[in-house]
Amino acid sequence: MSRLAEDEAETSRIMLGVLDAVEQDRVQSQRRLASELGIALGLANAYLKRCVKKGLVKVRQAPARRYAYYLTPQGFAEKSRLTVEYLSYSFGFFRQAKTDCLEMFRLARSRGLVNVLLIGQSDLAEIAALCAMEQGIGIVGLVDGHADGRFIGAPIFKTIEDVERAFDAVLITDVKDARASSEAAVARFGMERVLVPELLHVRIQQRGGATE
Repeated sequence: MSRLAEDEAETSRIMLGVLDAVEQDRVQSQRRLASELGIALGLANAYLKRCVKKGLVKVRQAPARRYAYYLTPQGFAEKSRLTVEYLSYSFGFFRQAKTDCLEMFRLARSRGLVNVLLIGQSDLAEIAALCAMEQGIGIVGLVDGHADGRFIGAPIFKTIEDVERAFDAVLITDVKDARASSEAAVARFGMERVLVPELLHVRIQQRGGATE
């Protein structure tokens, strides 16, 4: 990787880390944020201000002279874009993807979820399929409106309605718009049946049958 590519990857990593921290309400202490990201306190503050200036993050005054930060719709979109960009640069992608998938499939098996439907064609989906074989998980198929044919021996469907075989859970492998795919899946199947790899940096919470 060239020095320019390394710098771009590092910038993407920090921006993604800041946006992720804002979404999960972990920026009350910028000193802690800097520690999590492995950067100087001043740099963490500079990146947070950049996010506010670009309209990715909004800030409002909270009690006790504190401030509350939250992502704007533009911030959510940028977080999705940065996730894809960072993963494309990261040499650690395969290792983290494999670790995430193996852990999720172990958890799924312990809950009796042994037949899984993948949502989104990507490198992550291919890694998930390989990990599924290792863990004895069956891949029912893959749903992607822009893909055709078969996926590592499994059928590809345009929509979930096209899937005829029963499945126990869905795994989000859509790296381009992971949040939207996760929200749609949770709204339809409930959090218990939706698996989301940690590397996608998507936080899902169910409230009244929907994510927030």
